[in-house]
Amino acid sequence: MFKKIFLQGLLAALLASIAALIYSHIYLFATEVDFSKVLNTWSIIGLNTAICMLAVFLNWILVRWMKHKGEIIFNFLFSIVSFAGLMIPISITLPLSVKFPELFPGMAVPMVLFPAIAWYTVHPIFTNKHYHQQRVDD
Repeated sequence: MFKKIFLQGLLAALLASIAALIYSHIYLFATEVDFSKVLNTWSIIGLNTAICMLAVFLNWILVRWMKHKGEIIFNFLFSIVSFAGLMIPISITLPLSVKFPELFPGMAVPMVLFPAIAWYTVHPIFTNKHYHQQRVDD
């Protein structure tokens, strides 16, 4: 079970990182403001990977401890924490050397949600097909 959840986390981290990197390039092109001194390629990849790996361990613990309700509780907690995490880029103080700091939340706020969106996107790939077939037949 851990292997399946771990692979889901890796795939979610990869998907979230790719989406965030694409979004950062689009944002740079649209605003012509470079925030790479604050949020560069490696920090984007590292943050997405760290969040998804934390999600792996939390999911594994909750599913192991609470069986079927663990997944529901995990999804609820991951959504709440992701939503609360939106406050981080809004409240951060950037160095004085960064031009147009008021545009930073426009780039970083959506990125906070990418790990959760990626996790929920890849989750059906890793679910038990028998369970879903049984649910459809009921």
